[in-house]
Amino acid sequence: MSIQFHVLASGSSGNACVLDVGGFGVLIDFGLSPRHLAPRLRASRLTWEHIDAVLLTHEHTDHWQPATLSHLAKLQLPIYCHRDHVPALDRGSRAFAALASAGLIRHYEPGQPLRLHRDCTCLPIPLDHDCAMTCGFRFDGNDWAVGYAADLGCWRPDLARLFTDVDLLAIEFNHDVAMQLRSGRNPLLIRRVLSDLGHLSNEQGAALLTEILQRSEPGRVKHLVQLHLSRECNRLELAQKAAQEVIDRLHVALAIHTTDQKRAGTAITLGVESSRAVQPLLPFVP
Repeated sequence: MSIQFHVLASGSSGNACVLDVGGFGVLIDFGLSPRHLAPRLRASRLTWEHIDAVLLTHEHTDHWQPATLSHLAKLQLPIYCHRDHVPALDRGSRAFAALASAGLIRHYEPGQPLRLHRDCTCLPIPLDHDCAMTCGFRFDGNDWAVGYAADLGCWRPDLARLFTDVDLLAIEFNHDVAMQLRSGRNPLLIRRVLSDLGHLSNEQGAALLTEILQRSEPGRVKHLVQLHLSRECNRLELAQKAAQEVIDRLHVALAIHTTDQKRAGTAITLGVESSRAVQPLLPFVP
């Protein structure tokens, strides 16, 4: 069975990824409008017909868009979210009531696995972020696993334990701390980003990667996807350097894929041998 992971967008201007499990497509977040999502799906050789289920990580509007929720309602796609997300979705889109009345709003609970497909179980994992409920996910099949955590201000040992032995690890490398501090941004925004409920720095992402690799069977983790890079307070080469130092120190073979807010990335197919070479999805636009 072919398993592919596609990043359509990742960053403060919108987030959306697709996990394709043998033709069963799971859309993780929908933080772009249908008009912007459609060409990114096409660039990934996907269409809306490839999407069979939708997962929402949290209610911040770079992770869901009212117009896209309406489009999902027209397509009659099931949307999995936490109960704490419901008030924002209900206020933000008239389509929510139609989805709910059709039984297409389905609730998940952290720590309780969801069976999305015969070869895809999803475990919601609570994350530390300044939202009512933010979750990452671990996806498991018969012989594959994917870990996904996009918005979090700090990480705990339980997260590293739950992401042990995944084939693909998609985690946040949001900012360089020095760039953040001298960015000239509003001090409240800087404080928020650097807090334990904000976003992971390159160093924090590297530390989480280290912990997961050390817990995992040698050679098991083959792909690192660096998510949610800040356009103002990070650079592709800084995020990649932080990860590469971990790879060199632990002497592991791991492909690095660095996301770009502006464009969809190339598909990552699980089961294909990786090299240690850095493999950016596309050049980062600062």
